[in-house]
Amino acid sequence: MSTSATGVDELPVTSGDDVVRVRQLVRSKAQSIRLSLVDQTKLVTAASELARNTLVHGGSGSARIEVVQRGGRSGIRAVFSDTGPGIADLDLALTPGWTSGGGLGLGLSGAKRLVDEFDIDTEVGRGTSVAITKWSR
Repeated sequence: MSTSATGVDELPVTSGDDVVRVRQLVRSKAQSIRLSLVDQTKLVTAASELARNTLVHGGSGSARIEVVQRGGRSGIRAVFSDTGPGIADLDLALTPGWTSGGGLGLGLSGAKRLVDEFDIDTEVGRGTSVAITKWSR
């Protein structure tokens, strides 16, 4: 794990142990800004699903996690990136209830419902980047 001077943590996602480390770091940062237990759980669950997707579907990648500020509020932003095959049918991948199997059963749509902001950039042959943010109340 590397931490920059700006407080951004970047972790590799190359194994199941890395997925666990991502979960732990996201929870720690969520606690540091005093997200409610419910919001912590939602954020950690979404991050876990996206880290697992990075590993399983992208082959490997990275997670970038940081505390962000906007309008007097604090949030946690996590960006999951890979250089895997990309998502051929993004509409299908974002369909509620659709999952490729083997994960938490959330799929991308489930992760999207758990956070306040969700942005995905994908291209077949180039990879995928998913950014999520959960804001304090």
